[in-house]
Amino acid sequence: MFFYVIILLGDNMYVNIEKGIKLINESACDALILCDEANMHYMCGFSPSEGYIIIFKDSAAYHIVDSRYTETAQKHAEKTGLEVIEINSLFGDEIKSLCEKHGVKRVIFENDSISLSRYKMLGEKLEGIEFVELGDRLMRIRNRKEPFEIDLMKKANEIAEKSFIELLNHVRVGKSEKELAAYFDYLMAKNGSHGLSFDTILLTGKNTSMPHGVPSEDKIKEGDFVLFDFGATFEGYHSDMTRTVAVGSASDEMKEMYDLVLKAQLAGIKALDTGAKCADVYKAAYDVLDTKDMAKFFRHGLGHGVGLEIHEGFNASPRSEDTYETGNCTSIEPGIYIPDRFGIRIEDVLYLSPRGRENISKVTKELIVL
Repeated sequence: MFFYVIILLGDNMYVNIEKGIKLINESACDALILCDEANMHYMCGFSPSEGYIIIFKDSAAYHIVDSRYTETAQKHAEKTGLEVIEINSLFGDEIKSLCEKHGVKRVIFENDSISLSRYKMLGEKLEGIEFVELGDRLMRIRNRKEPFEIDLMKKANEIAEKSFIELLNHVRVGKSEKELAAYFDYLMAKNGSHGLSFDTILLTGKNTSMPHGVPSEDKIKEGDFVLFDFGATFEGYHSDMTRTVAVGSASDEMKEMYDLVLKAQLAGIKALDTGAKCADVYKAAYDVLDTKDMAKFFRHGLGHGVGLEIHEGFNASPRSEDTYETGNCTSIEPGIYIPDRFGIRIEDVLYLSPRGRENISKVTKELIVL
């Protein structure tokens, strides 16, 4: 059985709500309104498809739901300290009533993710209240993971890795991409995944040159590469991994290119550290590929933050101006994609813990020939 620790502050208040209150005070505001699914999960412990969370500077915090989520919200509120309100009319009316009750004059809203219709509704209901843009401030807070969040990500990764190892027993000549992808998804569900991190990518032969190709009816042939990009979720947190294997045999060129990508990944991992610039981490891997004139076939960023969303936080790209911080979780996934030939990608998720860099991904990266 899997256990994790919830850190509580003050009157049974979930640590992430305390972070929201600090954000409100630093912004000289009176309240924070959240309706983005991942941001709500961060505060309430699950992912409602609709609803609002409102946190006030006086530490009052509410989760406004409709009847579909009342019972679930109440169960999670035992740990989070949120007060659950089931609406009887409209969300906007309840929000207006609470803001009047708490004397709100300035409110922070999710300008990067809120829909236009919700923004207009809030503007009408909260007439006279000043709206302050949240920007990426909560993202940056979420990007610094608490230990219990890492435990959940590790559990998701364990499920995904166990499923991958089981799947390898079924990968053989004649199997189609679609057939194996569907079975992979089944295995992750059977092994405890709460959902897929994203649509499973499973490609073979020439199709592996498409970084985000979609599984087709194409069948594995002798001497093919097969690329697997997959992830499980647990309690809302995601895993992400890519492995590339060969079936039957691998040519000298395939082995050479695989070793090159692996060296690039190891260079990127070595460069990753608290205080390292995201662009520099990308360059460390890029430069390895460039020694064999293969960097021209590296057609995406080196990595992305992972957590409650499969892409969140910082990106290791040449255009990034961010610097990695303790608590960050990021993928490191160099690849080369040669059109009409083959593609190779190797991906791990790394955690910058207070004790140093930790690789969450455990499955071997040596070339597997099935």
